[in-house]
Amino acid sequence: MPLIASRYGKEQVRVMRLTRDGDHHTPRELTLSVMLTGRFGAAWTEGDNRACIATDSIKNIVNVTAARNLSLDKEAFVTAVARVLLDTYPQIETVAIEAEETRWLRHSIDGQPHGHTFTRDGNGVGFVALVADRVGSTLRSGLRGYTFMKTTQSGWAGFVADHYRTLPDTTDRIAATSMDATWSWADVPAACEAANARILATLLAVFGTSYSRGVQDSMYRMGEAALAAVHDISEITFVMPNKHYIPIDLTVFGLDNSGTVFLPTDQPHGRIEATISRDV
Repeated sequence: MPLIASRYGKEQVRVMRLTRDGDHHTPRELTLSVMLTGRFGAAWTEGDNRACIATDSIKNIVNVTAARNLSLDKEAFVTAVARVLLDTYPQIETVAIEAEETRWLRHSIDGQPHGHTFTRDGNGVGFVALVADRVGSTLRSGLRGYTFMKTTQSGWAGFVADHYRTLPDTTDRIAATSMDATWSWADVPAACEAANARILATLLAVFGTSYSRGVQDSMYRMGEAALAAVHDISEITFVMPNKHYIPIDLTVFGLDNSGTVFLPTDQPHGRIEATISRDV
């Protein structure tokens, strides 16, 4: 039976490149599918893998190319990855790469673009819930899946150290989350839209402009600030899972990764919840 078509490669290769110019950072995050066609037929028909490139090597080529090309736009970056593959392996005939971009928008605080605070493009959905009876009603508003990030001024240190712990202390990491936030109205304002916008701006300003000792630390201070900024709300509830960005070890390739190339992952992730109230 003839083998008339075959290809293979690596999918869901996620990489974040971060350029740092002092306090001004620029994130570039992609999820790539890299597929190869070429003289690999014997792997199918004869179980002969001598021409095959490990898909793990394809992932490594993406990461090494990322470390060597931090500032390339996505079009130039996928071209660079394809060029490395074609130049390195003569058995490859065609490289097909598709990449989805996670677009991070630089957030402005007090009217000024912030150096290392970002919100995700096409972000989140508004939320409202009403319970009403003949006596009265309870109204809540909020956001679901609102994703934001800062690329420095965050740490996680001093937690339980026992024989199960493998995570080291860090005082400088990327902090990112996809937040669900719900606030309860004690008094419904005349303009809920404006009040909601002020709450969100307050949450992001606290997150972006103060050092975070952990999601718990930021969450509590964000809630305090929202309650102080908008007196019409009585409490605010957060669910904030971690979105991890893990520095990729490139030493085996003779490259130093000084906080510029990361593996984005959210599985598994920490989940942090809290409610901050105006009243005891």
